[in-house]
Amino acid sequence: MKKLLGIFKIRKLILAGADVFFVGVSALIANFILSFRGLDIEEAALVILIAVSSMCCIGGLMIAGAYSKLWRYFNRRDYLSCVYGAVIGIVASSAIVYMIDESFYPAFSLFHMGIFICAICLFRYLFKRTMITISDSKSLKGKRTMVIGGGQACRTILKEIYNAKHSPYSDDKQVTVFDPVCIIDDDRDKIGTEIEGVEIIGTTAEISKFVKDKRIEQILFAIPSCLEDERKRILDICTETDVPVKVVPFIGNLVFDDENKTIIHQIRDIKVEDLLGRDPIKFDNTDIRSFIGGKVCMVTGGGGSIGSELVRQIAKYDPSRIIIVDIYENNAYDIEQELRMEYGDELSLVTLIASVRDYYRMNQIFCTYKPDVVFHAAAHKHVPLMESSPMEAIKNNIIGTFNVATLAQFHNVEKFVMISTDKAVNPTNVMGASKRCCEMIVQYLAQQKEGRTEFVTTRFGNVLGSNGSVIPLFKKQIEQGRPVTVTHPDIIRYFMTIPEAVNLVMEAAAIANGGEIFVLDMGKPVKIVTLAENLIRMYGKEPYKDVDIVFTGLRPGEKIKEELLMNEEGLQKTSNKLIFIGKQIEIDEASFPMRLNDLRNAALKNDEALAVFALHSMVPTFTTPEEFNTKELRNEKLESVVESA
Repeated sequence: MKKLLGIFKIRKLILAGADVFFVGVSALIANFILSFRGLDIEEAALVILIAVSSMCCIGGLMIAGAYSKLWRYFNRRDYLSCVYGAVIGIVASSAIVYMIDESFYPAFSLFHMGIFICAICLFRYLFKRTMITISDSKSLKGKRTMVIGGGQACRTILKEIYNAKHSPYSDDKQVTVFDPVCIIDDDRDKIGTEIEGVEIIGTTAEISKFVKDKRIEQILFAIPSCLEDERKRILDICTETDVPVKVVPFIGNLVFDDENKTIIHQIRDIKVEDLLGRDPIKFDNTDIRSFIGGKVCMVTGGGGSIGSELVRQIAKYDPSRIIIVDIYENNAYDIEQELRMEYGDELSLVTLIASVRDYYRMNQIFCTYKPDVVFHAAAHKHVPLMESSPMEAIKNNIIGTFNVATLAQFHNVEKFVMISTDKAVNPTNVMGASKRCCEMIVQYLAQQKEGRTEFVTTRFGNVLGSNGSVIPLFKKQIEQGRPVTVTHPDIIRYFMTIPEAVNLVMEAAAIANGGEIFVLDMGKPVKIVTLAENLIRMYGKEPYKDVDIVFTGLRPGEKIKEELLMNEEGLQKTSNKLIFIGKQIEIDEASFPMRLNDLRNAALKNDEALAVFALHSMVPTFTTPEEFNTKELRNEKLESVVESA
């Protein structure tokens, strides 16, 4: 504090010294100008006037409050204090000189006053704009930032930046990354106006132009209440500028607590899910809490990307115990250690290494731990790998699901929740067909109505950031300076985030009555090539120039686009407007067990051709990718011709 006060006093002395200098210089200039008209005053009288004026002007400026603020805080009203102080000083000095030797120089006093006022105001302005800016740039150098949106969020953010940056007590590194240069807003009436000293210069259509003109280094998207289509449109424009984009979260996601005291502390880098064209989906945590609380929950595949997030979410709702079952020990160990560090002894947690293929081992687990709810996430999911090893997909996905589901029924588990995929709809690959068969197993057991177990299936699209998704692959390729590989320019997919996928699974478990397929409304499908281009731009690079995109051709079994429902399945609304129930196709209870047994035997013989043939027989909608993709591309061409006509 003493050091701060000392610096403040030094600044006052420097400013006062500069003012004394300007009193003398302005007197000399005024006298020089008047000399052309023969109105200049003698040297002795001029010295007396400068001495008296210096003392009076310093006093006048102190009275007017010109020294009461740090220089960096000077604004238009504060410049008036300089004018008042100068007028008081010059008038007082003229009066004193007149009283001393009865000399009065009205023309000189007016010129002196005018020049002095201009000098001290100009000095303060220039000093603020140069010396203080230079000083700030050394310690608080921020990136030149364009703010999108001239609303209340923008105003609040700019105030927070200004207050934190210019407070002598602030040590907030979060704000030092922002140097607001301009604001963009689509309300043309606002263009030319200012918010906290930052000008609104144009509309979103002009973003690219102003990024170049203003040498923008980053963009801040500050419209948290923006509608999803408009949000995607603006973010698409922003990502084309090749500068990093940060966003203010949705208003519903803003949290003000000890860690997030202001909006600016919640600004984050743009995420891929921001470009999906929809808001994050909200779920009813009340239903989930009442369902999970006090129950023993088992998660197969509990170490995987979906399984581990399921375990994390379940832990928040006070279960009686969580049982993690996984064949891969490293993943299982990682999630176990994470939960033990977070919850300690408060969470009853059991981690077991086991394969869902092993019926007797799984029966042992059911007998020992008696789960109330089973979340079945264990599965082989990589399409190309399962094309080359179809027997493994059948053994792990189909036989594994049959083992766990029938054991759940035998041990009177309250609910069994199977995690499926949109690739199960009209499958063109072994992985998708195996998951469709898993859905049929769950539907078959639900039809039996034996015991008290309620069977439910959840079906969703690609999960951003999960093991095997395109995003980690794209990121690795960009970071290593390699071309980004996309299989086909027209390939499209539905996307959702891991938390959305997990919440869907848990809400489905909470509201299920048995036999349903729950489907999430994931908005519009996204072109993979567009996703790749946007991700490249998010790294501050230009697609096809800085980072190339290479089309490698469709992989074995790959669809040009995915579907969420088969033609036979209708949609039924639930209490959550973004979650629907697809009515399942009835399973022939007489022939289904026999066909399932034939499929199992074919896989156990490791006869690839026989196993694939049996899978086609088991899943009537299983078709070849060539047939499906040719049909889809033909339909797209017809649609484009109709639209152009």
